[in-house]
This record gives sequence, C-alpha cells and structure tokens, in this order.
Amino acid sequence: MRPTLDPSMLTTPLAHRALHDGGVRRPENSLLAIRAAIAQGFGIEIDVQPSADGVAMVFHDHDLDRLTHATGPINGRSVIDLQGLHVRASADPIPTLSQVVAEVAGQVPLLVEIKDQSGVMGPTDGVLERSTAAALEGYRGPVGVMSFNPSSVAWMAKFAPQLPRGLTTYAYPISDFPDLAGSELEAHRANLAAIADYDKVGASFISHDWHDLDRPRVAALKAQGAAILCWTVRSAHEEATARRIADNITFEQYNPRRS
Repeated sequence: MRPTLDPSMLTTPLAHRALHDGGVRRPENSLLAIRAAIAQGFGIEIDVQPSADGVAMVFHDHDLDRLTHATGPINGRSVIDLQGLHVRASADPIPTLSQVVAEVAGQVPLLVEIKDQSGVMGPTDGVLERSTAAALEGYRGPVGVMSFNPSSVAWMAKFAPQLPRGLTTYAYPISDFPDLAGSELEAHRANLAAIADYDKVGASFISHDWHDLDRPRVAALKAQGAAILCWTVRSAHEEATARRIADNITFEQYNPRRS
C-alpha cells in the first residue's frame, strides 16, 4: 500500500512558504516564518532547492536575486556560502531542510515541495531528492513530499518509500511552458496536465491549483481515494470555493481562521 497523509494534514490549513508577511520582516520560507506558523498552529508548506554540494535548502526560486542581496543560481553556491546569505533584510540565513525539520519537530504538519531541476519537468539526477529523504529520515511528525515533476516523486518513492508523496498539479497552459512546445514535448505537457503519472509514482495526494479544481481528473482521483489539497488561496471567498472540492488549502496573505 502507498503511504497516506496524516489526518492532520487534511484539517490544518497550510501556510504557503510558511507564515510569511510578503515583505522583509518575516520572509517566505524563512525560520521566522516557520516559527510564526508554529506559534499560530498552522501547517507549513515549504520549497527545497539544492546547493552546489547537494544539500536541500529551503528556498523557492532557482536564482538568489529576488530574495537575497546576492545574484545567480542557488545551485551555484555551497551550503556554507548560502548560510552566509540573509533572506532579504532579515537576520535569517537561508535554512537547510534539516534545520527546518528540527525547528518544526512534529509540532504542526509539514509539506515539502521539491522544485523541478530539469527545466521541463523531465528526468532529474536524484541529488535533491536524496538530500530531502536524508533530512526527513526518522522524522515522526505529520509530513508529505510533493513536486510538479513526476521524476522527483519517483525518486522519493525509491529513497523514502515510507513518506506520503504527491504531485503538485494544474492545467499546464502552454503560455506558462513555452519550452514544452513541439510534438514530443507537447505530449509531455499534456501528460502532466492529465496527472497521468499519479499511480506510476505511487502518489496518495495531489495539491492542485484551486482555480482548476472542477477538472474531471481531480474528481476521478478523489473518487479513487486521493487526498485533494490545493494552492494558493488568498481570501475567504477563494477558500470557500476551493473547499467545495479540496480537503485542505494552502494559503497566504490572509488568516483562514479569522476571515
């Protein structure tokens, strides 16, 4: 049987990139945002990218430019270099996944998104996935791993078969993926949009774009027993719309318990 999400991951709203404030005081994916989510009892969704030496770093972008005062790809710097960089104007360095796991320590649900390293949601070398699995080895709290890239999820099935795994999904419009034009790549894009690899990678959940939850494939997966999470809800109205179908939400820019 494929591992399934802890029930708390279906009932505790998940703070997108942790409980950040959208600015410099409590940046996204920072330890400050992690601690704020824990303090308020929210689950946490984070992203991981690799350092040059293959360590899973909690950071969303491929490049450092938007979130730090440095430039260039995050995978071009060692973990020591990256831990010397502050996230925006905060005092926080870019955390490793191991540091975040130690901070959360099972207090709230944790959802880890592995960012695509291929550029086209294609085969990856498994380096980031191996590091992610190592950081989560022995972790006893409610946790799940996911990726837009089915290859990453397949690696996680190999490296950490005990962890619940899922696919981050949406409609994959060609306007968002001009690199997937052409007959062969178009077929790949259509495959991603159809969530065709769900069973192949042993997924037990999806996290789907809330705007697209009415898609028949989502209903079919839900009927099959898949847990349905969604991203990224930013208002009470959006939450009410999403919850007609989704079991849980990933949110930002509002408090789902005060709306």
